Amino acid sequence: MKRTTRKNLRALIEGAIFLALAQVLGYLKLFELPQGGSITLSMLPIFFYCARWGFGPGIITSAAFSVLQLLLDGAYAWSWQSIIGDYLLAFTVLGLAGLFHRQKHGFYTGAIVGSAARFLCHYVTGATVWAEYMPDEFFGLTMHSPWFYSALYNGSFMLVDLALCLIVAALLWKPLGKYIRGEDLR
Repeated sequence: MKRTTRKNLRALIEGAIFLALAQVLGYLKLFELPQGGSITLSMLPIFFYCARWGFGPGIITSAAFSVLQLLLDGAYAWSWQSIIGDYLLAFTVLGLAGLFHRQKHGFYTGAIVGSAARFLCHYVTGATVWAEYMPDEFFGLTMHSPWFYSALYNGSFMLVDLALCLIVAALLWKPLGKYIRGEDLR
């Protein structure tokens, strides 16, 4: 078997494994908000895969993750706009983390960029599609703007998700760093 074929097969198999791990971690919710959004470590395997394999394989795996999230966890997608914004786009953009895979501290930069892109998708969808469900009060604050509400709502779980991913990655970096960076593939 050619080296390129073997490497592509390995990327495909690892993508399936990381994807399955992300899905399982998505079921282990530390906290769930009433209208969707939860605190999990599901993004971590996707970011590890992106750091290891780069943008192309990372965006494909992230797109597959978005479909799984929609089909297996999509209880809150009531409209086509939410399906696209809160699931298909929001989880696919995690693959942007792969753009930084060869850079020093690329995992951390990628995780921040991927999370920020996901937040942006949820933020726009929340302020436009979900605006009619805005409560009068949220986190003890009076809500006047769906944009402010969406920022608070989506930021409340996205920031914690990102922080958890960065902390766990930092703990795993010393024993697994060369694998996360893909040094064993070169």
